[in-house]
Amino acid sequence: MDTEQEQQKTPAELKEIRLARKAAQEAEGVKAMAEIAAADVAIRKRTEELRTLRLAREAEELANPPEPKPKATRKKKTS
Repeated sequence: MDTEQEQQKTPAELKEIRLARKAAQEAEGVKAMAEIAAADVAIRKRTEELRTLRLAREAEELANPPEPKPKATRKKKTS
């Protein structure tokens, strides 16, 4: 039925519908790109925070190396 209704519309009305649809798609595209950019910024910020924490932990480990663990002795099998 949509095709019957569209056939009844004038070319000017159809053009207006196409332009409105195109404008809506462009607006959605801009919104999507903004969301992607915001997510990228958040990821970069979190990565930087994690890198800072990792470097601080590594520096602490270099300054205070952990105690070496004593090696476990093997038990001899009795046959």
